[in-house]
Amino acid sequence: MAIGLSEEHEALRESVTGWARRHITPQVVRAEPAARPPFWSGLADQGLLGLHLPEEVGGSGYGLLEAAVAVEALAEKLAPGPYVPTVLAGAAIHAADSKAHGELLSGLADGSLTGALALDASLTGADRVSGVAEQVLGAAEADVLVLPVGDRWVVVEASAATVTPIPALDLTRGVARVELADAEARFLDGLTTETVRHLAAVLLGADAIGVASWCVTAAADYAKVRVQFGRPIGQFQGIKHKLSRMLVALEQARATVWDATRATGDERDYAAAIAGVVAPDAAVQCAKDAIQTFGGIGYTFEHDAHLYFRRALTIRALTGSSADWKERVAALSLAGVTREMRLDLPEDAESLRESIRGELAAIAPLEGAEQKRALASAGFVMPHLPAPWGRNAPPLEQVLIQQEIKAAGLKLPQMIIGAWVVPSIAVYGTEEQQQRFLPRTLSGELVWCQLFSEPGAGSDLANVQMKAERVEGGWRLNGQKIWTSVAHVAEWGICIARTSSEGSKHDGITYFIVDMKAEGVTVRPLTEMTGENLFNEVFFDDAFVPDELVVGAVNEGWKVARNTLSNERVSLSSGSGGTGSSVPDLLGLAGRLGRELTPVERQELAEVVCEGHSINALSLRVTLKQLAGTEPGADASVRKLLSTSHAQHVSECAVNLIGPAAVTAADWKLGDAGYWNRAILATRAMTIYGGTTEVQLNIIGERMLGLPRDPEPGK
Repeated sequence: MAIGLSEEHEALRESVTGWARRHITPQVVRAEPAARPPFWSGLADQGLLGLHLPEEVGGSGYGLLEAAVAVEALAEKLAPGPYVPTVLAGAAIHAADSKAHGELLSGLADGSLTGALALDASLTGADRVSGVAEQVLGAAEADVLVLPVGDRWVVVEASAATVTPIPALDLTRGVARVELADAEARFLDGLTTETVRHLAAVLLGADAIGVASWCVTAAADYAKVRVQFGRPIGQFQGIKHKLSRMLVALEQARATVWDATRATGDERDYAAAIAGVVAPDAAVQCAKDAIQTFGGIGYTFEHDAHLYFRRALTIRALTGSSADWKERVAALSLAGVTREMRLDLPEDAESLRESIRGELAAIAPLEGAEQKRALASAGFVMPHLPAPWGRNAPPLEQVLIQQEIKAAGLKLPQMIIGAWVVPSIAVYGTEEQQQRFLPRTLSGELVWCQLFSEPGAGSDLANVQMKAERVEGGWRLNGQKIWTSVAHVAEWGICIARTSSEGSKHDGITYFIVDMKAEGVTVRPLTEMTGENLFNEVFFDDAFVPDELVVGAVNEGWKVARNTLSNERVSLSSGSGGTGSSVPDLLGLAGRLGRELTPVERQELAEVVCEGHSINALSLRVTLKQLAGTEPGADASVRKLLSTSHAQHVSECAVNLIGPAAVTAADWKLGDAGYWNRAILATRAMTIYGGTTEVQLNIIGERMLGLPRDPEPGK
């Protein structure tokens, strides 16, 4: 995975990575820092110094995202020297009146000049400036310096300054103190502090991502081969979960920095502030956890882990404290600034959009059940399914349908569990089963439940113990299911039961459709901590299921169940987790409090906003990959994991804001306090149902990082 998503970005990344592998060797990384490392001319020859600069000054004419792709790839190899400072200085000069400074940009693009930029300085003056800028990355190697003078920015020749190197924490890049005494300066008209901070959040953020990426990959590779207590340490859940959390932090950082390259206007400052929170912290955390995974060897000077840790700490120090960035996020959020995730669709999508809009216009005048049946009949409810149940819609058409249904003010049928049932019956069901169940399920007229979990199985569905015995004309089911949502009102249920004990535990399972009103089926509601009844336990006592209600082949129900659990459409998520506990809800509460939030409250609110934004950015990345016909990969797994806990974090923040009033009963009818108390109780289920957080971390570790699977019981 990488910041860029397109084939062009992937090709750029591979090219830079390959070049870096040949030229940035361990010996080069550990050499004494020089003004220009030995590979500097090669960077210029590859065009990597001017990716983001216009062609008329010798650049490649691309944008900030392309520069970030290169920065990330080079940071993975811990490229020493002034590459990032030079790119950042060039980006800042270009953001001003680039025509007035074309000769500087040309020199930065062709490598004849190096640059550095200070995010903070104590400088005064007009045409000539005086003062000090402390801790400027790359200043000792720079030919030109970009510096702040109050709210304005200047560029100064390094030869006009007194530059004093400072012993640096990062052993691969220098830091220096810059002192000016009535030095001649050129003001960068049009360049604002907000723009510079945006550029720094993106480029230093990409630098941080490269560091985090190396840490995740190197630690995972080590965990696969390092043996302790007779097995690879990557098989131990403590290590597996640590590495999975590292990957989650990395992909969050990638998503936020990627989105910051796309944002404009007020949204740009908002997205940059979130990237400023997420990316540097991710690099530091991944570096710390990598050292912990490597153990003693990771603490030695000879190992590279400490070099990446040093760089991560330096990036965070230079970018600015997380607290400062969080304060910016809180200020913008409370002022009403947000970020809408928009899809840039191809021009040829408009004709398809018009066709969809026309079909929906004919359905819109209908009402109630008639409208829902029309939506189902036209394939709009689950358009990715094959006709006649869907429209065989490719990803682009699915997105357009979502957009146009929303624009038309139409509401799709609420299928609940039925949304999981339909794909499996559409693929594995008989024609009779499809005709009997799918039309009314798609229109929302049939209520379903899912009879998978058992008291002794939980998430380990292949360990199902409920028995189904062959009898004349069908099967007799005996056993118990639990945590069955809406079973008390469901008309039908999908059920897996063991029909054979031969073979592996995945064999001998059969998938049934169960009449919930049949003799021998008993539903007992379970009272949740909210005091409500959504879950149930279901008992089967010789309940009969006829042969015609077996879905798929007997003893091959596992693959049908996998289809049920894994089916996912192309969709854009709001990051709310579907609970009503979302960032907009939280900000609405903050606005109704009638008081200023304390600094601690603002920090906590910002953390939740950053998390919600990262989930939305990950969702957009997943959709774009699906539109491009590629696998979503880690983005989808990380989004799913984060989404399960996000509503919990939202409700916890809200209850903290409410303060003493949070003693109010957990009842949404009792105003904000009751609503959020109910939410904080209800959302505890989100990290349990559908696969616990711990199971999801195992999946990420094993499927995304290639860590060894947990050993089979008894082995």
